[in-house]
Amino acid sequence: MRALPLGARVYVLCAVLAGGLCAAPVVRPGQDVPWATVALLATVHAVGSRARARWPEWCSPVLLAGAFLLPPAAAALVALPGALLTRADRPPVWPRRAWRAARLSLAVWAASCAFSALRGPRALEALEALEALGDLGGGVRDPGGPGFPYALVTAVAAALVLGLTATVLEGGVLVTAERRSPRAAWSGRLPGALAPYLVHGPAGLTMAVLWRSPYGPAAALLVLLPMYVCACGFVLYHRESAAHQATIRALVQAVDIKDRYTRGHSERVGRASTMIARELGMSGDRLEALRIAGILHDVGKLGVPTRLLRKNGPLTPEERRVIELHPEYGDEMVRGIGFLGEARAAILHHHERLDGSGYPYGLTGAQIPEFARVVAVADAFDAMTSTRTYSRARPVLTAVEELKRCAGTQFDPRMVRALARALDRHGWHAAVTADAPEERGNVPADSSPRPPKPSRPREPSGPQGASRSPEPSRSPEPSRSREPSWPRGASRVPETSRSTEPSAPLVRAAATGPLDGPGRSPAPDGPRPGGRS
Repeated sequence: MRALPLGARVYVLCAVLAGGLCAAPVVRPGQDVPWATVALLATVHAVGSRARARWPEWCSPVLLAGAFLLPPAAAALVALPGALLTRADRPPVWPRRAWRAARLSLAVWAASCAFSALRGPRALEALEALEALGDLGGGVRDPGGPGFPYALVTAVAAALVLGLTATVLEGGVLVTAERRSPRAAWSGRLPGALAPYLVHGPAGLTMAVLWRSPYGPAAALLVLLPMYVCACGFVLYHRESAAHQATIRALVQAVDIKDRYTRGHSERVGRASTMIARELGMSGDRLEALRIAGILHDVGKLGVPTRLLRKNGPLTPEERRVIELHPEYGDEMVRGIGFLGEARAAILHHHERLDGSGYPYGLTGAQIPEFARVVAVADAFDAMTSTRTYSRARPVLTAVEELKRCAGTQFDPRMVRALARALDRHGWHAAVTADAPEERGNVPADSSPRPPKPSRPREPSGPQGASRSPEPSRSPEPSRSREPSWPRGASRVPETSRSTEPSAPLVRAAATGPLDGPGRSPAPDGPRPGGRS
């Protein structure tokens, strides 16, 4: 208990005392307690809790059957052995077990009281009478009690009371022990926590009916078989999800290790992509897939030679063409990862442009997958609002204006508007991402965003040929018209990296030097044409 805050210790102690008071009536003289039923249900619940400790709620129908078959004080005892024997995931062990026992005992006691208050025992007796008549589904009603539909309603109501009580008590521990806000501890947990009890209620009622039937407890235990199968599937699903997340983290860390200037960029692009997706009305699996797409959009950088990523000085046209293969490398690398789904399209096409001048395939308009159009906007926005050793971050409002200026030619206007709305609601905090000014890789010698002098034209030289400075096109012909680089040049390669420095404020002071964003006429000595980059 010493490892817990004082407030949490007091809270747990009060819960244990309350649980003891609820179960105390069973020791009073003259109480007719069916101890055999209590012992058998408690044993079944204890075995079930140990069999699948990762999700012990699968045997909640046993607790509900106890709430339906036993008085409230006796029903509270059913949860004790299983709660006390369940493994604790971290210390202190016994306070956690005592807390779990108190929480479940109080929840079962509350469910039993609710079932009794709703005349559930009379409904259960009516069902037993109908079963004795052999006409449970034929519409015959017991004159002394309500029929089957009412029994089902009371069972579901009691199950919801059990789930609500357990969730509310658990939220109290999160507030006192982990210092979470009440809103985070309760409001976000209730819907998901109560949903399983809509199934547990009918299952517990079925167990109670079969328990008192001529077939006895052995038949009642068969109800737990499908619940156990569902629990195994639930645990496997979570293990698979954890493996997916570990795979994603490993890929992102591999990119970060290869080019230290990209650290943090992938996670921020995933966050910005999620903000856009929510504004577009996406949810569920598609929202998660788009977040993964943003995180993995530059994983193909693993296929680019490290010497190009860390080259000091400008890239040759041949080197730039090698770097521009990274979307195809990324698509090949994740081809066998089935759970990515639509995220693969974003990895392959996030450098395409609406006007067809992007790469790798020069797709136009609606030919570009929706996920790729979202990630392209998020990628460019994070690049412009992130500070690096060679350039300052642009203010959020300036970056949004640059995106709007490019909408319709480079970016999907719908995605740009969605990002602008999300930023108005939630804001954005860019981070300083370079490790140290002296540790430059393939970046321009001048850290200022000013264009080079006319007498010394130089090619952009981002860490991967595209993310650190404005990019020229694939074609080196000087006869083509020049094209500015922001935010386009920023969206082509992972641009940022994590740092121990504090994050930049929401809106920074304007960077010194002129902006040469898309839509502006570049200086005569600016980067070479950027038709494909």
